[in-house]
Amino acid sequence: MRRLLFLGCAWACFALGAVGVFVPVLPTTPLLLLATFLFAKSSPRCHAWVTSTKVYKTYVEAFLEAGGIPASTKVRILTVSFAVMTASAILVQKPLVWAVLACVAVFLLYLMVVRIPTVGLEVVQKVREAEPE
Repeated sequence: MRRLLFLGCAWACFALGAVGVFVPVLPTTPLLLLATFLFAKSSPRCHAWVTSTKVYKTYVEAFLEAGGIPASTKVRILTVSFAVMTASAILVQKPLVWAVLACVAVFLLYLMVVRIPTVGLEVVQKVREAEPE
């Protein structure tokens, strides 16, 4: 029963993490890390699958292995997030929504510029080359 509960929670976290790639409020990396942990506890086959997905490799692997995110990935995250927030602000013309979106934008900028280290693509490539196949 516990294994099935972990497996269900893992799929939910993975789905939310994948949606978080496009929705600025959902934290992609923590949700994918949690999904990976839960898959490891419940299903070795699903764990192997999730660690081989493009979403995992793009948003989590570099962070885990190199200790940061490449600048190009940060720019992509900010571009998509700000585009979605801009569209939301245009569609929902309410000052409260604008205030919430502004807070999310400032927090996202803080994360990308201050909290999450930037690593070079060469660091990420070295880490990937050092991994056994």
